[in-house]
Amino acid sequence: MAAASPDKLSVGKPIAGRSNKPLSRPAHALTHQQLTAELAADTFEGLSPAEAERRLREYGPNDLGNAKGVQPLKIVIAQIANAMTMVLALAMAVSFGIGSWIEGGVVAAVILLNIVVGFFQEYSAEKTMDSLRSLSSPTASVVRGGEARVIPSAEIVPGDLVDVKIGDTIPADLRLVEVRNFETDEALITGESLPVHKSESSTFDDATGPGDRLNIAYNGSTCTKGRAKGIVYATGPFTEIGAIASALRKRDSRIRPVKRKPDGRAGPHRYLEAYTLSLGDAIRRFLGISEGTPLQRKLSKLAMLLLGIAIVCAIIVLGANGFRTSQEVIIYAVATGLSMIPASLVVVLTITMAAGTKRMVKRNVIVRNLKSLEALGAVTDICSDKTGTITQGRMVARNAWIPGLGTYTVELHSEPLNPTKGNVRFDVRTPSQIQLGGDGEKDVEHGLIATPADLLRDESRLRGFLVAASLASTATFYQKDGEWRSRGDPTEVAIQVFTSRFGRNRFALTTTENPEWSEVAEFPFDSGVKRMSVAMRHNTTGEGSLFTKGAVEKVIGICSRYFEAGASKSAEVALTDEFREEVIRNAEVSAALGLRVLALASRRIDVDQVGEDTSRDVVERDLIFCGLISLYDPPRPESSDAVRECHEAGISVHMLTGDHPETAKAIAIEVGILPERMERLGSETARVIVMTASQFDALDDDEVDKLPVLPLVIARFHH
Repeated sequence: MAAASPDKLSVGKPIAGRSNKPLSRPAHALTHQQLTAELAADTFEGLSPAEAERRLREYGPNDLGNAKGVQPLKIVIAQIANAMTMVLALAMAVSFGIGSWIEGGVVAAVILLNIVVGFFQEYSAEKTMDSLRSLSSPTASVVRGGEARVIPSAEIVPGDLVDVKIGDTIPADLRLVEVRNFETDEALITGESLPVHKSESSTFDDATGPGDRLNIAYNGSTCTKGRAKGIVYATGPFTEIGAIASALRKRDSRIRPVKRKPDGRAGPHRYLEAYTLSLGDAIRRFLGISEGTPLQRKLSKLAMLLLGIAIVCAIIVLGANGFRTSQEVIIYAVATGLSMIPASLVVVLTITMAAGTKRMVKRNVIVRNLKSLEALGAVTDICSDKTGTITQGRMVARNAWIPGLGTYTVELHSEPLNPTKGNVRFDVRTPSQIQLGGDGEKDVEHGLIATPADLLRDESRLRGFLVAASLASTATFYQKDGEWRSRGDPTEVAIQVFTSRFGRNRFALTTTENPEWSEVAEFPFDSGVKRMSVAMRHNTTGEGSLFTKGAVEKVIGICSRYFEAGASKSAEVALTDEFREEVIRNAEVSAALGLRVLALASRRIDVDQVGEDTSRDVVERDLIFCGLISLYDPPRPESSDAVRECHEAGISVHMLTGDHPETAKAIAIEVGILPERMERLGSETARVIVMTASQFDALDDDEVDKLPVLPLVIARFHH
């Protein structure tokens, strides 16, 4: 498409899901051809350099407006602008005014010490934060004037054509125009811990939530698989993450509304009333009486009260002396008033806060504002994200089930990319049998711990399962210089870590000096069939095999055989409806625990008849079912203790996540946010303790107040 002449572009109000330039509909509701036309973009040549420069002037840089650097003057003003310091400054001025140099000097020293201690502490923290920001200098690959260029992300403009490949961070909100097996990690935006498969051809309703706009790649998300091209439709504060940042910075209007009559008119006195009240609000904010932490507000009110008492005491002294205005009487009256003001209180508090900050620094916490320490002490509720905060932010294989053999479970550990950490338990039971023991209670410590070597001994079915799991993916996982490294989709990496426990990962099977297997063709994941397959050649025998991985119902649907209990690898039996139901039942049990369940299958093929252009329907049929593997984003080992300590301190912990309710509920139970025995809760409490975002948003203030308890888990809405 040739670039059209751009008409005057207008900058609208930042709204999530909208563009810098107002569109006829949200970007996800438009086809990429419609969006390209509305933005006067070009999906082949990109913008011309001159047009890109013009749009950069029009819209400004692609940032969130936070990079203002360290502002010393602002920090100094923040130390002065509070009621206690103002009262001390007034006391200092009066002392010098009546010639009480010692009293005035002491108060001046206290004020100066308070400002210096507070300034250097906050200045040091701001410098540290500024240094951390400067470490990041993101760039993006764009097409301009038909040429590929790498430019700073801040220079991206609406209408730019952006290329994204695996490992790249998305530089702005993109409407995808071309994808190749493209997936992104959107945990930062939506809280979804699993990569999201994207498609350029679909469109969605205007009201579709961010987590379900599969034709959009969001600023700040990361490409975990494949590659894509997209047209930028939103930059800076207009992006989804920009809207979040704007909401966090947003303050309520500081101008009092004018009271009007039913017909909309208002008399002059109403305007005077509104402006007077607004001025009063501004003064209270400046003195810290109406803003700040509870302690700050109390100190500000105390300062004003003491000032009033000091004035009253001075008047009493003057009155007792017949209001004579001799110098001695005035000095005595002022001295009496000043004695009511605790000059050292403010500096004692500042030094105490600074000492607390030093203790926090030893725990690798940067405190940007001393006043925030006091706010921490007043916390009654903590609302925490799940992905990467309560959980590790990495997928881990939890268990694998091989029909007729048993279940292999990996114990929780703190190093998800280290296959040498965490014991493996083996149990001859299925996942559903393990979940419900003989007495109907949850069976946690099941099976016997065994070494991978012992488990592999004389067990060809386990070896076959591991080969299928390793080769039915494209992720790379290997060890170099004593360090485990990975590249690719987090789900596939987790599977590679699991197979590495047994020395059977893809890297070991395909990249050694004399590799055991070689890839012939790949049939990438497709959202329509929800599976992927890889055709491989065994280099020793020359035989070919197809290895398939995907959604349980999609894989079991193309399987016709499996290995029966106690059978050798060659003893295959026909797959029955009863067995298919057993597979689905085991998958559902694991899914109810918040696990992502994938099925694995394989079959022999003639590799000479298979290539990249072969229809997948020809090869993805008549498969042998190998088993199930369940994965999840596990809690951090310290999360349970942290939640318990919060509860002991009287603090309620709430989990807010973009994950599905069942996944969120399972993790919340595991870390102690929710009780294990939910059935013991009252019916009303159980009904509201876990809610979806749409359910909670639908409540007004009165309905929230009437809830028996506030929800402990709020997850994404149902679709």
